[in-house]
Amino acid sequence: MHPVLFHAGVISIPSYGAVAALGVVLALLLAQHTARIMRLNPNHLWNLCVIGLFAAMVGSRLFLLAMNWRLLLRHPSWILMLAMIHHPLVGAAGAVAGVACAWIYARWEKLPLIPVADAVAAPLALGLAFEQLGELLSGSGYGLAAGTGLPWAVTYTDPLAAQWSGTPLGVPLHPVQAYAALAFLLLAILLLAVLRRLKQRGDAAGLWLMGTGAAAYLTELWRDRAGREPVFGGILDGPQVAAIVLVLASALLLREHRRRSPRAEASWENDLSAEAQAAGGSIHKRETCERET
Repeated sequence: MHPVLFHAGVISIPSYGAVAALGVVLALLLAQHTARIMRLNPNHLWNLCVIGLFAAMVGSRLFLLAMNWRLLLRHPSWILMLAMIHHPLVGAAGAVAGVACAWIYARWEKLPLIPVADAVAAPLALGLAFEQLGELLSGSGYGLAAGTGLPWAVTYTDPLAAQWSGTPLGVPLHPVQAYAALAFLLLAILLLAVLRRLKQRGDAAGLWLMGTGAAAYLTELWRDRAGREPVFGGILDGPQVAAIVLVLASALLLREHRRRSPRAEASWENDLSAEAQAAGGSIHKRETCERET
């Protein structure tokens, strides 16, 4: 595979970063569409996604700095390699930072949290699909040895894959990243289709939690456990435990909102309609002022 997408002079463009960036752009564009479906202000959802993404990037790198500060003091130049390191704990730290900052922004702007979660569900799944494709190209999160009988096995030969991700070279491996990318892409399509037919708020967010947890748990069965902490005597690893937590959270979310009264749902509909009308009125006033000018 290709850890480096292309070279621009002395600058190397990593495949992981380029493909993940493409996924971010597409996810942001999709979020504008889902915001309109949920009758949310697209500008607010755009800001929330950008803030969450930036916080996730900064949080994951700060986590790496905190965990390796002694080594970085002895080798300051290694700080330039932090962007090349991928690890489940790093991803978890970034996810916590991103969700926390997005939640703070949503509360600051008084956005309805559950409809916002429904709106970002499909974009998140799409972004994760491209992130896994980036891992496939770079060799990060590689799969178990597949032997010679798997026609779609991948074999890494670039030394950078071994240097950046510890990927074994010259060994046919399960393309587990492709399995995960396909699962997340199908989840994004399903959520986008379901979003227009929501019977109650929270359904899309609950389905995202369930689908993401199931995809993460199942694909871990074909993923090499290097760098993944074993749990319960090696029966599970860290990402699988996180996947189980996501599935349980989805069950709680869907069950809780099943118990909400029709009056609460009607109130939510009225609130969203009022917000949509206010946003439309603001846009109309701005357009009127521009024409008069």
